[in-house]
Amino acid sequence: MANEEDCRTALIRVAERLGDVDPDKLAEHVVERTISCRIPDLGVAYLSRIHAGGLDEFESTPDPRAAQVRLTVNSDDLVALANDELNPAKAWASGRLKIEASIFDLLRLRKLL
Repeated sequence: MANEEDCRTALIRVAERLGDVDPDKLAEHVVERTISCRIPDLGVAYLSRIHAGGLDEFESTPDPRAAQVRLTVNSDDLVALANDELNPAKAWASGRLKIEASIFDLLRLRKLL
């Protein structure tokens, strides 16, 4: 099982990758939203904000349910996603990645994955 530091590093890697997306594409598909990532096997959760400029740094949060887009993923799967060892669509389809969001937000996220 990955530890909390591994997960923080994985979230930083995800944010950096989002920063590498073409700015025009990012602006076209992203509206400002709060995003939480809950890691149940470690009992931790993080909160960030996505916007046309990318993804802000993830901060620890006691209430991940308050976010507009909520991700739930176990620590090992989060690290695998960040390292491109696990496809996000396959992880979602198999239940390893859970995403709670409006249908419109889901469609926008799909275009960025």
